[in-house]
Amino acid sequence: MNASLPSRLHHTAYVCKDLEATRHFYEDILGFPLVATWCEQEELFGKERTYCHCFFGLADGSALAFFTFADADDQAEFGPELPPSPFRHIALNVDAALQADLERRIIEAGIEPPGRYVLEHGYCRSIYVVDPDGMIVEFTCDSVRADEINAARLKDAHSELKRWLAGDHRPNNDVRHILEGAR
Repeated sequence: MNASLPSRLHHTAYVCKDLEATRHFYEDILGFPLVATWCEQEELFGKERTYCHCFFGLADGSALAFFTFADADDQAEFGPELPPSPFRHIALNVDAALQADLERRIIEAGIEPPGRYVLEHGYCRSIYVVDPDGMIVEFTCDSVRADEINAARLKDAHSELKRWLAGDHRPNNDVRHILEGAR
């Protein structure tokens, strides 16, 4: 491990509208255990604020955290209202068995498209599901050729970025369609 890099994600945090709806989605449907609930009151950004945040654990010890505020003005100031975008999401790595199990649970929970969808990227297969606040959670299963694909992208990461920034916007995903059956 590179000592100059963080060892893992500790947590990522979001504000939600309804902690119970969020708990149900992440714990009961997706199976992420609620590992901590912190109820806090402290001076933040020039005002005393009272809030609660819940942490849902992942296998590596990291967590997804969700906040809600006791005061409606605080909730409005920091709340989850963001324009919906499929390009604002969290992606979690899973193996094929867990991905299939999550997909089954999501379907059994009655979540229909567009609240769930699948994309074959070539370098990974992704299942997407929308949480109660509209945040997209992606479960990715790497291609069986992930090491080879990642090594190729590492070699040209800077040159491809330079090409893109210079205005050459041609796609470089040459594995999207040829690997769909190679899982």
